[in-house]
Amino acid sequence: MSTTASTQLQRVFKDPDYNETYSIKDDLQVIEHFFAVPLDYANPNGEKIRIFARQMIPKAKPNTPELPFLLYLQGGVGGPGFEINLQKNSGYPGELHEKYQTLWLDQRGTGLSTPLSPDTLPENVKTDEEIAQYLKHFRADNIVKDCEFIRQKLLGNRNRKWTLMGQSFGGFCAITYLSFHSSGLREVFTTGGLAPMVDQPDTVYEALALRVMKRNEVYYKKYPQDIKRVRDILLYLASNQVILPNGGRLTPSRWQQLGIAFGMHGGIDAIHQLVFRASNDLELFQKLSYKTLQNVEQRQSFDGNPLYAILHEPLYCQGKASNWSAERTLQKYDQFSWTKMRTQAIDIPVYFTGEMIFPDMFDDYANLRPWKGAAEILAKDSSWPPLYDLEQLSKNEVPVSAATYFNDMYVDFSFAQDTAAKIKNTEQYITNQLVHDGIHADSSDVMKKLFKISKREFD
Repeated sequence: MSTTASTQLQRVFKDPDYNETYSIKDDLQVIEHFFAVPLDYANPNGEKIRIFARQMIPKAKPNTPELPFLLYLQGGVGGPGFEINLQKNSGYPGELHEKYQTLWLDQRGTGLSTPLSPDTLPENVKTDEEIAQYLKHFRADNIVKDCEFIRQKLLGNRNRKWTLMGQSFGGFCAITYLSFHSSGLREVFTTGGLAPMVDQPDTVYEALALRVMKRNEVYYKKYPQDIKRVRDILLYLASNQVILPNGGRLTPSRWQQLGIAFGMHGGIDAIHQLVFRASNDLELFQKLSYKTLQNVEQRQSFDGNPLYAILHEPLYCQGKASNWSAERTLQKYDQFSWTKMRTQAIDIPVYFTGEMIFPDMFDDYANLRPWKGAAEILAKDSSWPPLYDLEQLSKNEVPVSAATYFNDMYVDFSFAQDTAAKIKNTEQYITNQLVHDGIHADSSDVMKKLFKISKREFD
C-alpha cells in the first residue's frame, strides 16, 4: 500500500468526523459523511460508534446550499436490503430530488454505521449478558438521537429543521422522532410506517398472523399444485439433515420462513419458483441441489443482518418483555406447524410464516448461533425504555403525510389507523392497489400523492 493510501485509511478511521465528495451521473453531487456519536447518550463522553450517511445534492437546482434537507430512514432494524446503497436519480429518489437534497442514513449497527455481527462486537463484549446489554443501544430511541446529533452537526444551525421520510421501520423511527425531538422536524413522510402504539408485541402478531394466513390462501389458490410440493419438501427436510452452503440448517421451520416475501410485490411468484425448483430437484436427484440451497440462503438475509433478528420483537417493547411473542402466537394455529400438519391429508396446505422471529432461528442460521444466549436474555427483558410519547403526539404540530396500504402484511391496517388517529396533524393516502413496498413498485404514484396531501389543500 502506498504512503498516501495508508495515510488516507488512517484518517478515515481516526478522524471523529470525516467526509469525501464525488459526482455521479444524473448531475448528482455525493458527499459521504462519517460521524462519531456516543454509544450511550446517557454517557456522552463514553464509548463512541461511527455513523455513516450519504448526502446527495442535485447540482441542477439553483441555490443548492439553501435547498431543503430530507433525511431518509430505511426499513429494518438491520433487515434485508436495509443498508443504503448508492442511489440513482430515478424512482422515488428522483422524485425527492425535485424538491430536496437528501441524506441517506445507515442506522446504527447496519451498513457502514458500526455494523453489528458476532464477529464485529467490541473485544470487551463477550458474555451473553454483555452482548444483550450492548445490543440494547441499537433501537429506534438511539437511532433518533443519532439523527438529531447529525442534524445539528450538518445543518450548522440548531434551529434549522429538516424533512424526514421513513419507510416501514423508518416510519416507526419517525414517530419516535416526533415524540421526543419534534423541534428538529419541518415535515414527515411515512410509507408503510405507522407503527402500532403498543408496549408489547402480542396483539401485533395476533393481527399479522391473520394477514399472513390470507396471503397463504392467495398463494395456494394461485398455485394449488404447490400444496403437495410444499408438503413433499417439508417431509424431505424433516427426514434429512440439510446443510446450507454457509453451514446453516435448512429445517421445515426455516423453509416456512420464506413466506416473509409474501407481503412484497412479486413475492408470492418468487417463492413459487423456489418451490418449483426444489420439487424438481427432489424428482430428479432425491435431494436439493447446491443451486437451490444457495437460492434459499440468498432469500434469507438474517445471517448478514443479525440485528434484524435479535431486535425485531423488542422494537415493539416499552417496559414489557416480548417472551418470543411470534412463537407463542402461532402455536394457536395448526396450519403453521409441520409437526401437526404432517399427518393431515395431502391436499391440506401447510402455511408459510411471515415477518416473525423464532427461537429455533438461533440454531438454524449459522451467524445467529453465537447470539442465542443473548436472544434469550433480551426476550425476557422488561426494562425497555419508552419509544413514543402519546401526549406529545396528541398535540403534534409537524405535518405528517403517510402512505398506508390496506393489504399490508407487515404493518396491520387497523393498527395504522389507530396510530394515525393518535398523531395530530396526520393525513393519509390509503390504497389497496399497493402493498408494503409500494414506494418501490410505483414510486411516482406514491410520491405525487404524498406531496399533494402535504400541501394540506382541502375542498
